[in-house]
Amino acid sequence: MTLIKEIGRRRTFGIISHPDAGKTTLTEKLLLFGGAIQEAGAVKSNKIKKGATSDFMEIERQRGISVATSVLAFEYQNIKINILDTPGHKDFAEDTFRTLTAVDSVIVVIDVAKGVEEQTEKLVEVCRMRKIPMIVFINKLDREGKDAFELMDEIEQKLGLTVTPLSFPIGMGYDFKGIYNIWEKNVNLFTGDPKKDIEDTIEISNLNSSELDQLIGEKSANILREELELIQGVYPEFDKESYLEGNLQPVFFGSALNNFGVRELLDCFIEIAPTPRPKESDTRLVKPNEKEFSGFVFKIHANMDPKHRDRLAFIKIVSGVFERNKPYLHVRNNKKMKFSSPNAFFAERKEIIDTSYPGDIVGLHDTGNFKIGDTLTEGELMNYKGVPSFSPEYFRYINNADPMKSKQLEKGIDQLMDEGVAQLFTLEMNGRKVIGTVGALQFEVIQYRLEHEYGAKCSYENLNVYKACWVESEDNKSEEFKEFLRVKNKFLAKDKRGQLVFFADSQFTLQMTQQKFPKVKLHFVSEFN
Repeated sequence: MTLIKEIGRRRTFGIISHPDAGKTTLTEKLLLFGGAIQEAGAVKSNKIKKGATSDFMEIERQRGISVATSVLAFEYQNIKINILDTPGHKDFAEDTFRTLTAVDSVIVVIDVAKGVEEQTEKLVEVCRMRKIPMIVFINKLDREGKDAFELMDEIEQKLGLTVTPLSFPIGMGYDFKGIYNIWEKNVNLFTGDPKKDIEDTIEISNLNSSELDQLIGEKSANILREELELIQGVYPEFDKESYLEGNLQPVFFGSALNNFGVRELLDCFIEIAPTPRPKESDTRLVKPNEKEFSGFVFKIHANMDPKHRDRLAFIKIVSGVFERNKPYLHVRNNKKMKFSSPNAFFAERKEIIDTSYPGDIVGLHDTGNFKIGDTLTEGELMNYKGVPSFSPEYFRYINNADPMKSKQLEKGIDQLMDEGVAQLFTLEMNGRKVIGTVGALQFEVIQYRLEHEYGAKCSYENLNVYKACWVESEDNKSEEFKEFLRVKNKFLAKDKRGQLVFFADSQFTLQMTQQKFPKVKLHFVSEFN
């Protein structure tokens, strides 16, 4: 009975957006409402000395951006909430794509002035493909921005979503007066005082009452009545089933920086958001309420604490109960492992826990056994699918800049690649090491972390590669495959798992190769375990 009850209490979700839409600020305010922190931090501000709780890596604090997904857990109204705050910057998109395999729902943050931006489109596309339920939060209402209806049109057109507002702004920017909460039928007045944790909420059951005129003024009240009437005529009524199936997206308005509209979002979220969902493995569909434990690694983080060279593997629990010191099967290595100090997270703060339930994220100390995508079970031989490696877009040779520190460099590269920060390739021809990343900023992060966490220095050389493709052949002994290996020898490498990879220097080369060797399949995404 406990398992069913605990599953019903869990909500695990990711927050996604374009950089600077206010994603990390929203995370902070959710933690504030959940009573998890006493004072919210700011990502960029000289006045507020406290940094954001979820940005705990040194490089994140310096640049004011999130470069890695962080996991935060807290309780709110007897509901256990697990937030995965993802990087918004496109150079760290791969971390975000992988994190989306571990969430049950998503909150999409959109800047009221900028509307739908490029990175949001890519991330929402992934959520739509996976049918992940989404809630949209339109942020920064205290600034001048686009009209609410215009924004919702843009969301429908650019993101291909079907929206329905569950709250609606009263004015915008300078004449922003507050929000009418359609879900709870009340008015939330905006004072613009960020020191106030929770704004005044006034129940309004009848929109035609004179009470509304007194609260926000006759003109604003009349505009609001007209707009709400329009909403009823234009947008579908909220239907929980459609939302859970990924076919309808509720929209909320607010200003995370001013703690405004966040409580409405959180209260509605815990009521409608899905509990942990079943997940497909390579043999069957696994349901959360099954007795036997199973879970998968979706992220590895080296040096959570630089003083102790520790690596943590982040496991999303899919089914059953995870227990401390109980032996579990590491499916890829086919060996049993026990974990004496599994961690629950609060950004970099960790607590040792005895039991965890489906939906929870557990950190396991790792000496190098885990890779992203690994599955743990109580003995069943299965692998969870869909933790991909994407074809990188930027490639550079990596050289050792300090010959005295080659061991440290090797260890550092090894651990950072296991984290999935970037991908390491070794050329077949001369054994030179090549690093491939989804964004150019990753090279800086790698260089910085190698020096500050491992005491090793590296330099880069440019390499002209258009795409890295994983090679799969129907018959490795065929003449065609042998010819492919001979002709393309200079452009072949092995990835960290020993998988063969072909470096194409242009789209033309790629097309010609595919035409000349039709039986050699070239993949842009690797899901080889």
